[in-house]
Amino acid sequence: MSADNVKGLLLALSSSLFIGASFIVKKKGLKKAGASGVRAGVGGYSYLLEPLWWAGMTAMIVGEIANFAAYAFAPAILVTPLGALSIIISAVLAHIILREKLHIFGILGCILCVVGSTSIVLHAPPERQIESVAEVWDLATEPAFLLYAAIVLAAAFVLIFHFVPQYGQTHIMVYIGVCSLVGSLSVMSVKALGIALKLTFSGMNQLVYPQMWVFLLFVVACIVTQMNYLNKALDTFNTAVVSPIYYTMFTSLTILASVIMFKDWDRQDPTQIVTEMCGFVTILSGTFLLHKTKDMVDGLPPNLPIRLPKHAEEDGYAAEGIPLRSAADGIPLRSPRATESFRATL
Repeated sequence: MSADNVKGLLLALSSSLFIGASFIVKKKGLKKAGASGVRAGVGGYSYLLEPLWWAGMTAMIVGEIANFAAYAFAPAILVTPLGALSIIISAVLAHIILREKLHIFGILGCILCVVGSTSIVLHAPPERQIESVAEVWDLATEPAFLLYAAIVLAAAFVLIFHFVPQYGQTHIMVYIGVCSLVGSLSVMSVKALGIALKLTFSGMNQLVYPQMWVFLLFVVACIVTQMNYLNKALDTFNTAVVSPIYYTMFTSLTILASVIMFKDWDRQDPTQIVTEMCGFVTILSGTFLLHKTKDMVDGLPPNLPIRLPKHAEEDGYAAEGIPLRSAADGIPLRSPRATESFRATL
């Protein structure tokens, strides 16, 4: 690996540590704010007055700054997959702190995500040499990338104005779809800004280019949109499921955008490209396991699946006062409806 790729790798790893922890701290803040105000999942913004949420937001900002710097040194196809580390951190912390049960197959899913990401990192292409932010602008205004950007923005608007009001509270892919689509475009702008700042610090001033300020405005708009819908997803669904699905969609779309805009695959041979695609299949397999086993709980009969309440209280009781775990063995209890169905079979 080149010296720049190593710098990008280290920055990306530190970014994942901060971002993975921020998911949990923000979720704690969202739950605390939702107990005394309108939840973010139904359009409330009381979490903005919660210090714990801001602590998580600060950790995420630190992680994003490190991620921002990483894109200035390494290609997106190297930096983005390392977000898999944040999946492991958030899933483990959610299990310990938030008491969100992670099934053994969920753990296997996390491992598959890491294995797939590692295969991508080991075959990442070298960074494209760019001399000015104007060169990045030329790449962004080529017909292929303009078509991609138009499709992404159209899909995001359809999700926001049609699907979010109807299915946002019941289908996890709606909120995460908005975050991932918008995020793929924001990363391209972040990379442009990172390259501009790196060149400026090296003595070639890029602040005089108007294109840099266009990229900056686009980044701000995208990040605000991402944070809004990511908060809704975290407040509505299990953190251990939100993190890997968001990671997989965001990573896939970001690498696709990078391949189109920066033509990363032009600097690779077919073997490297095939290996990277296999890495993506492995990541998607891990995400599938996490998604399909999010309702499974160890120790219960497989023919009686249980869906844990999305908004359990911190003391382990649901809103109706029904304990979620047995005091004797720590096994989550069945819901009243599942219990009645079970008795009917006796």
